[in-house]
Amino acid sequence: MARAEFNFCFPFRVRYSEIDGQKVVFNAHYLTYFDTAITEYFRELGYDYMAQVERTGTDFHTVRTLVDYKRPILFDDEIEVHVRTARIGRSSIGFAVEIHPQGKDDLYASGEVVWVNTDQTSHKSAPVPEELVPLLEGFEKKGLRG
Repeated sequence: MARAEFNFCFPFRVRYSEIDGQKVVFNAHYLTYFDTAITEYFRELGYDYMAQVERTGTDFHTVRTLVDYKRPILFDDEIEVHVRTARIGRSSIGFAVEIHPQGKDDLYASGEVVWVNTDQTSHKSAPVPEELVPLLEGFEKKGLRG
């Protein structure tokens, strides 16, 4: 996808602690970038995720992550992590994520993160909170149920 297909991105500058012996971002940090960007995406939506947990007794659990590594990201690179909601199911939300150099369409990595909303007492899946669906669909400017 192109950067233009995303309504949200969050910038990072790669820190020394994130690189490995080859001076490339260690693979596990990509998921940290994804997770941080998704948190900021929800902040941009104005959705109080922690209030949802307190109010409903449900919480999202990550059940799937996928990273496709395209090019290495190096120390001190300035990157943007782009996030969009790709799909909303009964109890799940799927996010598409891409990492690009700041201000450029070149692709460092793409990925997917899937969350399932879970009742914290029964540990069974629970419906995505109804107040969240119109926020996501409005932000993405399209229907996402499917």
